[in-house]
Amino acid sequence: MNNKFKKIFGIDLGTTYSAIAYVNEYGKTTIVLNAENQRITPSVVFFDEDQIIVGEVAKENAKIYPNEIVTLIKRSMGDPYFLFEYQGKHYRPEEISSYILRKLVNDAKQHLNEDITDVVITCPAYFGINEREATRVAGEIAGLTVRQVLNEPTAAAIAYGMMENNDENVILVYDLGGGTFDITMFHAKPDAIEVICTGGDKELGGKDWDDRIIRYMVEQFQTETGTTDDILEDVDTWQELQLAAEKAKKTLSQRDKTPIMVTSRGERVRIELTREKFQEITSDLLERTISLTHNMLEDAQKKGYDKFDKFILVGGSARMPQIAARLKTEFPSVRPKQFAPDEAITKGAAIYGWKMSLNDVLIERVKEYSGEQDVDQINIPESIAQSVADETGFTLDAVKYSNIAIRNVTSKSFGVVARNEQNEDQVINLVLKNTRVPVQVTEQFGTHLKNQKTVKIRIMEDEVSSKNVSADDAIEIGTAILKIPSNLPANSPIQIVFRLNEEGRLSITAMETTQSREVSVSIETSSLIQGKELEEAMARSKTVSVS
Repeated sequence: MNNKFKKIFGIDLGTTYSAIAYVNEYGKTTIVLNAENQRITPSVVFFDEDQIIVGEVAKENAKIYPNEIVTLIKRSMGDPYFLFEYQGKHYRPEEISSYILRKLVNDAKQHLNEDITDVVITCPAYFGINEREATRVAGEIAGLTVRQVLNEPTAAAIAYGMMENNDENVILVYDLGGGTFDITMFHAKPDAIEVICTGGDKELGGKDWDDRIIRYMVEQFQTETGTTDDILEDVDTWQELQLAAEKAKKTLSQRDKTPIMVTSRGERVRIELTREKFQEITSDLLERTISLTHNMLEDAQKKGYDKFDKFILVGGSARMPQIAARLKTEFPSVRPKQFAPDEAITKGAAIYGWKMSLNDVLIERVKEYSGEQDVDQINIPESIAQSVADETGFTLDAVKYSNIAIRNVTSKSFGVVARNEQNEDQVINLVLKNTRVPVQVTEQFGTHLKNQKTVKIRIMEDEVSSKNVSADDAIEIGTAILKIPSNLPANSPIQIVFRLNEEGRLSITAMETTQSREVSVSIETSSLIQGKELEEAMARSKTVSVS
């Protein structure tokens, strides 16, 4: 393979399981086995004295060392209030997630006997600015160059398009992972994969089905023993039930019933959970995904898409039989199809990384042949595509596929706080949810007071597809202070520009137009690890042993 082709690995940084993959020299997408010879790695982190253990061993030790184990850290990404304390040190979600990334990368290095530096990391489509930036920072703490933070359903769509070799289709991707749910519509074309709309809930996933099993087990234990005590207050019991619930959920995907043993405070009760009961106690969770799907479809209709051709299910939790059964009932015209539930996202991320690397080579060749330096994604001449195919060893079709356009949308709306006619704070959205990215929007506002010296610009994020939004329905993700000339009248013009790039990173420029005073800000919120805390995390990462 040509040494100008840089291998970029794809990583699915999942709530419950993670994986890493790449495209090999034959153009085949390959999941890299971990040190335990498994294709997926539990996203569980065990703080064991002076070393960090990630994966199956950490999960197995959860019952013995519940206070030293961190699970489901993905749900806390971007949360400024989450801190895990161990031996007097505090760890933020980004640093804990970096250990999962290091485990994946270290094992892949050993398996392939090569260095790994550049990666594409996936995240739920419904992640906001905070969560996306936290994902990127996790990769940086792990010592990786994060080439892109890619939406999980987009990765699944890329993998589906590459492996299924489909003609033009409108595809619905129902992605139910361990901790998050995304529903996304794509228009797959010969030269592009276009995201139409996306929706979901970053706090709805297979873990919630587990929690319902746990609740049922506790209720049954209390009934059988006559106690009213909350047995989950005991950390060991709680951890044991967590593992038992996950096992029961998987068993019920294959069998009609499963026994569960619950032991607490000297009492031991055998509980039988049937598939029918399991479906009953979790039916509202499933209905929540149906409701979110209809919400997304309503947004798609506004864009002229009132039907879809393919319906694919990804994410490990989509294996539950009730998922496909309910979707068949709700959408009888298109049969849902399971598509590599545990691996589609990882493979899609790897394909995207491979596409980025090949595209880099193609653009470099075009620059050499044309003499032009300002070259982006373009129509590549057949002769150049063939020369790159010859140099890299990939087929001509594969090289051409690497130039396919991936067009995404934003899963949130973004705006600023302004005063309305009633002198109340209101959010004015400049970029609306499901707008294609990259996008740039300019809007003019006015100062509030006469002789105002500064303007505080509060940058907001929300899930409302409307121009005007109550400030109570949005969250502040950043601020900027613009100094303005003195002696200006009230309502002096302030121009604000929002720029949102392909992966959902936001930058803002604000200008006072009378003297062209300007302030620019890239959103780096206080929710993220930064400053001295980030430096300490980076330093720890270089010294701590991760296995």
